Amino acid sequence: MGDSMQCLCAYAGHTSMHRHRPRVGKEGQVLHRSKRGWVWNQFFVIEEYTGPDPVLVGRLHSDVDSGNGNIKYILSGEGAGTIFVIDDKTGNIHATKTLDREEQAQYTLTAQAVDRDTNKPLEPPSEFIVKVQDINDNPPEFLHGPYYARVPEMSNVGTSVMQVTATDADDPTYGNSARLVYSILQGQPYFSVEPQTGIIRTALPNMDREARQEYDVVIQAKDMGGHMGGLSGTTEVKITLTDVNDNPPKFPQSVYSMSVSEDKVEGEEVGRLKAKDPDMGDNGLVNYRLTDGDGLGMFVLSTDSETREAIIKLKKRVDFETKRSYTLKVEGYNVHVDPQYLAWGPYKDEATIKISVEDADEPPVFVAPSYTFEVEENAPAGTQVGRVHAKDTDIDNNPVRYMIPRYTDVEQFFSVNSEDGMITTTRPLDRETQAWHNISVSATEIGGHHQDTKVRVNIKVKDRNDNAPEFATNNEVLMCENVAPGKMIETVSAVDKDEMAHRQHFTFSLAPEVAHNHNFSLKDNRDSTASIYVLRQGFSRLTQDVYFLPVEINDNGVPAMSSTSTLTVRVCSCDSKDTILSCNVEPYVLPAGLSTGALIAILACIVILLVIVVLFVALRRQKKEPLIVFEEEDIRENIITYDDEGGGEEDTEAFDIATLQNPDGANGFHPRKDMKPELQFPLRPASLHVCRECAKRVVGYTR
Repeated sequence: MGDSMQCLCAYAGHTSMHRHRPRVGKEGQVLHRSKRGWVWNQFFVIEEYTGPDPVLVGRLHSDVDSGNGNIKYILSGEGAGTIFVIDDKTGNIHATKTLDREEQAQYTLTAQAVDRDTNKPLEPPSEFIVKVQDINDNPPEFLHGPYYARVPEMSNVGTSVMQVTATDADDPTYGNSARLVYSILQGQPYFSVEPQTGIIRTALPNMDREARQEYDVVIQAKDMGGHMGGLSGTTEVKITLTDVNDNPPKFPQSVYSMSVSEDKVEGEEVGRLKAKDPDMGDNGLVNYRLTDGDGLGMFVLSTDSETREAIIKLKKRVDFETKRSYTLKVEGYNVHVDPQYLAWGPYKDEATIKISVEDADEPPVFVAPSYTFEVEENAPAGTQVGRVHAKDTDIDNNPVRYMIPRYTDVEQFFSVNSEDGMITTTRPLDRETQAWHNISVSATEIGGHHQDTKVRVNIKVKDRNDNAPEFATNNEVLMCENVAPGKMIETVSAVDKDEMAHRQHFTFSLAPEVAHNHNFSLKDNRDSTASIYVLRQGFSRLTQDVYFLPVEINDNGVPAMSSTSTLTVRVCSCDSKDTILSCNVEPYVLPAGLSTGALIAILACIVILLVIVVLFVALRRQKKEPLIVFEEEDIRENIITYDDEGGGEEDTEAFDIATLQNPDGANGFHPRKDMKPELQFPLRPASLHVCRECAKRVVGYTR
């Protein structure tokens, strides 16, 4: 190639050295070809040249060069002096280094011919280009590998997976060095690749993720159009099959056996089972439901949110003695079904569960969940209330013992027969104190594990009419002095601790002792109330401010009970608008039927009594005797007479007058006031009397 370039350059130079003959133009004009100082063509140099000598790129030659050596060629520009050198005499250009087109595809240089002696330019400088000629020295490369792709399982043949693209650094405009062809080296027969585009497609139908999920595919890109001698590059593509719902759920067993003890309570777990679905995520989500069986009413099904297992639980307690086995049918089904694969269904499966009931030592069972009895109020102790009954449901059928837990009958109103369960009273019951008694009776099996059970017993005390009615309120009635006759001053009602029968009502009447009084009257309203009316006028608070009106109340029960309650009527001072101003709070306790004459007679008696007392006091003062005899008399007033003759002055010297005044204090004796001396002998009235003369003597002596 270098020789051809050289020849080309020589050929160009050769043509430039010869002159063309003149041609005759129109009208005899002679035409001359313009003189060309440089004759150029592009220079080419092959890349990656590894020969021992520098490669000749080309030759420069000027028309003014006569070959005598007076002209010197100068080269400047890209790579001048380093990559490209020129023989200044001949103009030959050589490449001194190996060139790589992929690093730099062309170089721009400038050539000039100068006088060797004066360096004076003989020609203007001219540019030329040296192009690096490409060779196939770069293999294709996949810049973004390795690649990862996903495609749904069961995809149709030809489904696009992804596109891979390789690049080649060689010149795509020169030869086939950069023309690439793709092929698959690994991954058949599952995938294929389009040779020109690099698009990977599925090559087999019904690829199942559950059988194989991942595929390692190797794609090759080869230049030179894939022909012999071309360079190639490869990349790996990891293709993952994504899941679709193409598998129905499946129970590993068609029949499951479970057991449950009869002592298990509602909500306890009986067993678990699970349908397997090889699909993933929502595609493999399985729900369960009970579809059939004689245990639908006894068991319930739920799903464990974490393990996706079907859980069988007790809905009701089972009884070994009643039924010993149950059968259930459970269905597992997919929640999310892909319509594209409906024809592959059905997406559900069914299994049978056989549940056996195990016997357990159970406590006795009462025949009723609770009992309600009635007993008469005030019934004597030992009265039968009712009977409870429990039985042992186990095969052994052990006898049962009854008792009342004390905490349910603290005051022990009742007792129960331990053998037959008969409940009786221990004392008379009062309905008004407690109308209902709520107790429990326990039944314990004799033998076995002594298990017991309890039942609630509600006992109602039936009412007996044993309480008399009474006023509903005890408020007193305030009445004005100027009240008009015939005015109703109060409506009274009654209460009764006993229960009122249907259409039973209270009746009211005045007590017999005031039935004909002139002050008040009573009207029975026949609705368990009564009205009190005033019969007269002229009430005076100063004359009598309180009246007590006895009212008899009857409950008309069986037996009938009645009582007398007193209504207090207080007379008050009122203004013209019947507004109460004041009331006397100190009543005279007088019957409501006293007349004015009777009151005057009583006052006259009181006055006479006062006159008698005054006269008695006046008479006593005339006799100078004290009206009141004190318990502790002065010893000077107690003179005892006896038959011995006195000694005159000697007697008066025998005692001290201070001792007479305070005989107890003489010896330091202080009498106890809480004790009185006992008289061994009764005193005769004739033996003790007051001797005034002796007293005078004592008084005279002391003076």
